[in-house]
Amino acid sequence: MIRAYKLWHGFLPHIPKDARYTVGAKVDSAFIETVEAVFRASITAKDKKIAYIEEASIKLDIVKFFLQIIWEIKALDTKKYALISAELNEIGRMIGGWLRQAMSRN
Repeated sequence: MIRAYKLWHGFLPHIPKDARYTVGAKVDSAFIETVEAVFRASITAKDKKIAYIEEASIKLDIVKFFLQIIWEIKALDTKKYALISAELNEIGRMIGGWLRQAMSRN
């Protein structure tokens, strides 16, 4: 998750200003909220973990959605979009597996 955020953080200054301070800020905020939810899930008691994992999954979907918008308005080139999308898809698989595992324990 941190690696994906660092990748995004490197892309952010190169996004045109009109998109950087609107949808780019939204992606950045959702990214940070996703990292926070993953962290909270990792330190939370097992009986409360599922809610934070679900929150992380939703926030990750929001990041993906707004990144797609940034790509569609051509504020992020295809190569960078593909690179970060691959990272986010892998994170999504990991969060999904974590959620299935947590749910099977309850």
